[in-house]
Amino acid sequence: MADVGKRVIPILVGPTAVGKTAVAAALADRWPLVVISADSRQVYRGLDIGTAKPSSALRARVPHFGLDLVDPGERYSAGRFARDATGWLGALASDRQPLVVGGTGFYIRALVDGLFREPPMDAGRRNRLRQFLTAVPTVAAWAVRLDPAYSGGGRQRAARAVEIALLSGRSLSWWQRHARERGIVTPWIVRLAVPRAVLRQRIAARAEAMLAAGLVGEVESVLARGVAPDAPGLDGVGYREVVQFLRGTLARDAVLAAIVTATARYAKRQETWFRHQLGGDVVVLDATRPADDVAEEIAARWRAREG
Repeated sequence: MADVGKRVIPILVGPTAVGKTAVAAALADRWPLVVISADSRQVYRGLDIGTAKPSSALRARVPHFGLDLVDPGERYSAGRFARDATGWLGALASDRQPLVVGGTGFYIRALVDGLFREPPMDAGRRNRLRQFLTAVPTVAAWAVRLDPAYSGGGRQRAARAVEIALLSGRSLSWWQRHARERGIVTPWIVRLAVPRAVLRQRIAARAEAMLAAGLVGEVESVLARGVAPDAPGLDGVGYREVVQFLRGTLARDAVLAAIVTATARYAKRQETWFRHQLGGDVVVLDATRPADDVAEEIAARWRAREG
């Protein structure tokens, strides 16, 4: 297996709906590309519409890793992603250009900065606490109280922050700072950005398209297979709102607005994370331009840095 830590890997990041997939598709016209998806929602099998997975046509043209890895009822962590990505990258032929694409900051950090060594915790106490937290509606509020540096991310991540803080005596952010191992790649990071008003327009258009493409039916199908409504795969924006509609707690005519609002809030958190948590030099590009223009600039900058 190749030593991926010695190879510089381009990483394309940005908030949801900013246009990462379109830019990656345009780059595939310039590079013999292999995409590593760093998206914590696209790992779930059967959740395609609401996670905006790349189309089957694009996946037939460009190999993708990191998609359809687990069932919606399973958990998939940043640590597991880093281990899997090590294998994917290490198995690539030297003439293939890997491109990491995604908006999940903790996956990017696991690649770039390395994982932290989780402290030892009593398994019995952890299981009991985990069961207790499933009935707590304000897990995120607990996470913030126990770790002021907690940056959000969903119920699963909030529960983990609470578990580590209560069972180890130190916050998750403390462990991430003081018990970190070496990253597995040397990154070259490109961040796509657009004005917030433009991003909200794109989010609204995409949410409307997802509903028209059958998002409600997709969730109904998943639930019909016995997946719990609060399963990890259904905890993301878009899916939560559809589950609420199907359970009768959200009106049909309110679903679109609820998805747009939740997605915009999530995008804002992503933008904040990428601005403040990515170290080193980051190339920031205006993604209001056509994807082909953005891809051409990325390719040109890559050629320039390669010398």
